[in-house]
Amino acid sequence: MSSDAAAHTAPEPTASAPSRLPASTVWRYAAGSLGTGGFATLPGLVLTYYLTDSLGVAALAAGAVITVAKIWDVVIDPVIGALTDRDLARHGSRRRLMLVGALALPVLFALTFAVPPALGPVIGALWVLIAFTATATAFSLFQVPYIALPAELTPDYDERTRLLTWRVVVLTFAILLFGAGGPALRRTTGDPVTGYLVMGVVAGVVIALGMLVATTIARRAASAATARPTPTSAETATGGGAAGVRAHYAAGIAALRRSIPFRALLGTFVLQALATGLMLAGAQYVATWVLRSEAAVELLFVALIAPALLAAPAWGALARRIGKERAFAISSTVFALAALSIVAALWAPGEWVYVPVGVAGIAYAGMQSLPMAMLPDVISHDERAHGAGTAGTFSGVWTAGETIGFAFGATTLSIVLAVTGYISSTAADTVVQPQAAVDGIVLSFSVVPAVLVTLSLVVLSRYRLRREHLSA
Repeated sequence: MSSDAAAHTAPEPTASAPSRLPASTVWRYAAGSLGTGGFATLPGLVLTYYLTDSLGVAALAAGAVITVAKIWDVVIDPVIGALTDRDLARHGSRRRLMLVGALALPVLFALTFAVPPALGPVIGALWVLIAFTATATAFSLFQVPYIALPAELTPDYDERTRLLTWRVVVLTFAILLFGAGGPALRRTTGDPVTGYLVMGVVAGVVIALGMLVATTIARRAASAATARPTPTSAETATGGGAAGVRAHYAAGIAALRRSIPFRALLGTFVLQALATGLMLAGAQYVATWVLRSEAAVELLFVALIAPALLAAPAWGALARRIGKERAFAISSTVFALAALSIVAALWAPGEWVYVPVGVAGIAYAGMQSLPMAMLPDVISHDERAHGAGTAGTFSGVWTAGETIGFAFGATTLSIVLAVTGYISSTAADTVVQPQAAVDGIVLSFSVVPAVLVTLSLVVLSRYRLRREHLSA
């Protein structure tokens, strides 16, 4: 039976309704987003700028450094997904890989921002490439099993919305904390070199703390998952060597091929990750060269995230009334319109941009919480036809797709900067950017993200999984 056909098959009733998740479970799971939000925000915000304006790396080379690290991430995410499914099948928990990633990340994160400028731009770029690639690997070891957990924590459509809504509340707080606090930490020493190191150390520790709290949920998820007698894809892909790796990728490709809802949701999310990754990477440049204040990046993040903190529960409430996919489409439309309006900064740059950024922040809360709440529904829908225990495979492909989006957001910005003649510099230099480069920064922060989100709505129209198809 095809995925669409299965989606329209009447659900079978069960004897009892699923129980409500304890508040402690919801909040411990949400704590993981302090880590995921921090890692997604701070490198995306400052790493390109660190390379171009502190280490003197050319814009295209800076984009290449980040892209190569992210491509490696894409390569390993499906493998990690299959390995965490195998952990669940063998040991009854996904916790092992989550712990390894949480403990390794703070050291590697600090090393990424510890480059001695005297080494020069070439060695500096290689240092960042190696350190950031290792950091991204540690992050994936945590993130892939973390995303797989909601499908195992509860089978209920609305409880998943509740679980992921509060996760996004913490996520938006983390974005605010790291987006505003990271650049502020960078300025505490008065020296950009030591400032970046302080930022890397403190941020790495906070990220790891959030991740470690979330690992305590893995045991609870496993208790439900291991009660299922259905063999998992991980159990059939435990061979070592090249054959085992091929089997891991084959499982991810099979999930994409058989599930139309998964393809539609993933495609939408990747395009939106590209849009938001582009805006995130461009925020520091907008602050410096459009608003003429490096400190303005903190105000941009306050404008973006403060409304989102209040809006995430509201999007959850709307989803319960009209469905997750419809609420997701509304939030995406609002975001695209808000981003598009920022193009007026080409002619009248000023503090007014905080207003559309705030509107985009309201929409961003829905763009994060709703697709993450829809992913467990997609996994459960697939499990009905193909057996349980493949959540790690789905989350591995999902994390790879998200990584592609955010990576190419930074890459797209670096290409725009190079084409428009952006001048890279070291921390000790003072430069004046050509007007074409400033205009490119504005377009990268407005028109291009708006177009990408509009395209994502076309892809979302293929998602036809509704509440009635998932009712147990």
